[in-house]
Amino acid sequence: MAAARGLSLTAAALRAVTPWRRSSRLLAASGRPPALREASSSSPEADEGQVHLTNSCVQRLLEITQGAEFLRLEVEGGGCSGFQYRFSLDTVIHPDDRVFEQGGARVVVDSDSLAFVKGAQVDFCQELIRSSFQVLNNPQAEKGCSCGSSFSVKL
Repeated sequence: MAAARGLSLTAAALRAVTPWRRSSRLLAASGRPPALREASSSSPEADEGQVHLTNSCVQRLLEITQGAEFLRLEVEGGGCSGFQYRFSLDTVIHPDDRVFEQGGARVVVDSDSLAFVKGAQVDFCQELIRSSFQVLNNPQAEKGCSCGSSFSVKL
């Protein structure tokens, strides 16, 4: 269970995590079509709403995803700083999801979570004690915990 709360998940563990599902009322209220939207920006204003993928993130996602799989990034209440990042492999794109693609690797963020991570980078870090996906340089975060899995929001 500790591995699921932290970000040191292996590909097998990521596949075993059941993706968090939003209520159908929230999905119906969004009113947006389930079209795929890619992370291509042409202006600084458009860049603010993006989630950027590092080369190591792209490389690792290409290694562990199969077929229509992608990495889902969600923000949940909890952790030692108020909010925490949650990563899982998923195959279902919901109407309120935003797709960020680079080099064939995809990261999907729902609209509620995007408000907390817009402008941030998703990276794959390999250390002696763990390997994990992490959110770096999050302009929406005021401070975070030492493990990097939770953060507080700028007000």
